[in-house]
Amino acid sequence: MSKQILSAPQQFLCFTLGGLEYGLDYAAVKELKVFRALERFSSDDGEIIGGVALSRGVIMPVMDLRAAFAPGFSSPEPDTDVIIVRASSGVVGVVVERVTGVLRLHPEQVAPLPGAATQADYLIGLGMAKGRRLILLDIERLMSMAPAQPRQVA
Repeated sequence: MSKQILSAPQQFLCFTLGGLEYGLDYAAVKELKVFRALERFSSDDGEIIGGVALSRGVIMPVMDLRAAFAPGFSSPEPDTDVIIVRASSGVVGVVVERVTGVLRLHPEQVAPLPGAATQADYLIGLGMAKGRRLILLDIERLMSMAPAQPRQVA
């Protein structure tokens, strides 16, 4: 019998990046916004950290996950989705292609991803439910990763 990744049923906010569907712990989500609703102070030069934004009086960094996970991304359209998450480091805006909903997964619906524990510890596993396959992200671990130098997508 394989080791279960989740100890109890958990809800995940689902979103797309580069044609794949991902999920993050719904409990970490503060709110959803469209890109045009944020007052932004940023550069559009393809960096993963896309500047800062102001939402409801909170100044937060904006991280464009499309730059990290979706090859060939472009500058965000006004209706691009932004997930505002609470992390131990503070509130962060996460730019994704499109939010697709919330899905409740039981422990038996999540399988480990080969090599994820050593190469990408921010990957929880592969969630499978209702004909969907989701790559589950640990948003806390992902937000704690700091590149040694600014990175750009070619």
